[in-house]
Amino acid sequence: MMPPSPTAADHGFPRHLEGRLVTAHAVWDNTRITIDEAGVVSTVEQTPGIGDITWVPGFVDLHNHGGNSGAFPSGTTEDCRRAARYHRTHGTTTLLASLVSATGDELARQAHRLHPLVGEGLIHGIHMEGPFVNPGKCGAQNPAKIMPGNPDVFARVIDASNNTVRSITFAPETDHVDELLQLCANHNIIASLGHTNADYATTSAVITRARELGVTVTATHLFNAMPPIHHREPGAAAACITAARHGQAHLEIIGDGVHLADGTVDMIMAGGNPSAFAITDAMEAAGLADGSYKLGGLDVTVNTAVARLTTTDGSTGSIAGGTTTLLEQFTRFAARHSLPEAVAFTSSNAHAVLGQPTTLQDSTKPEDPTAIVGKPIDLVGIAPNHTIHAVHSAR
Repeated sequence: MMPPSPTAADHGFPRHLEGRLVTAHAVWDNTRITIDEAGVVSTVEQTPGIGDITWVPGFVDLHNHGGNSGAFPSGTTEDCRRAARYHRTHGTTTLLASLVSATGDELARQAHRLHPLVGEGLIHGIHMEGPFVNPGKCGAQNPAKIMPGNPDVFARVIDASNNTVRSITFAPETDHVDELLQLCANHNIIASLGHTNADYATTSAVITRARELGVTVTATHLFNAMPPIHHREPGAAAACITAARHGQAHLEIIGDGVHLADGTVDMIMAGGNPSAFAITDAMEAAGLADGSYKLGGLDVTVNTAVARLTTTDGSTGSIAGGTTTLLEQFTRFAARHSLPEAVAFTSSNAHAVLGQPTTLQDSTKPEDPTAIVGKPIDLVGIAPNHTIHAVHSAR
């Protein structure tokens, strides 16, 4: 059964949301939130004995290739719209549609197809994962489409997207890094470092240059498609973790139990790390049965909900994106931690990467939920069985 329609308009106004309200800082039981026809909170009241729904800020996914048979790297605008709606109905109210390595023509064409979804409020923008990555760490990227850093190609895609590119993944060791960073600075684009063999010093130097330009830095799916940390060769992963501890970078974490063990996620999130956040890296198979699929033109086989590149020689193919939603990652993380920590992991920390703190994060005092009155808000209602009850988006 599909979750309820994601838009508040389908439920009439005023809309009353009842149950437990959870933010990254606090939990309020027995809360009634009234939303007016403009999508703004008009009242917040606490009344004993109402509702068993848990309301949390809308999930934020900054790395997502699709779902429900829609592929952001290759689908039509309608295919991409279907993928975005799938994740919206599962609670993701802010999403970056991720491309994969491709030619300049292909990237520009796909960016042009995607940018109308920004105006519709279905996606927040576009994430270019490649093509300026290390072919030795291509993962599920097509090695034939990888190229050295090319500012002209990057600028062309930005233009084709109508300036809706919000993030780009490139390897710190690629060519023309300074020019790529300057374009990021000029267009307010996140520089996400990944698919790399770079050492600690090279990665740290790129982070420093980015910060000098005022560019936000993230690590693309930390630990995946980069060398493992060795005590004498810490590499890119350690450089990104160190920078994050100093507030100079942020860390993408795929908390699905496949890309990273739960213990690895817990190590990075220890102490309520505000610099790390969940992503799905979802591909078109998200929400569908095991079987054969595509990612950027490469064949993918999904078996027991794990997506890997299809092989013909009996070997195990590289992991090819994810199949979870952020709702599933929220539930998995909350089973090991508190609800506020799970909200930070799947919502608040990623909102901060965008420079757009959630209304709840920015305005709510721990002792006073009424601070959200008069503000637009994205909220996801989760039923006791961990399914979606309803999604309210201010957009």
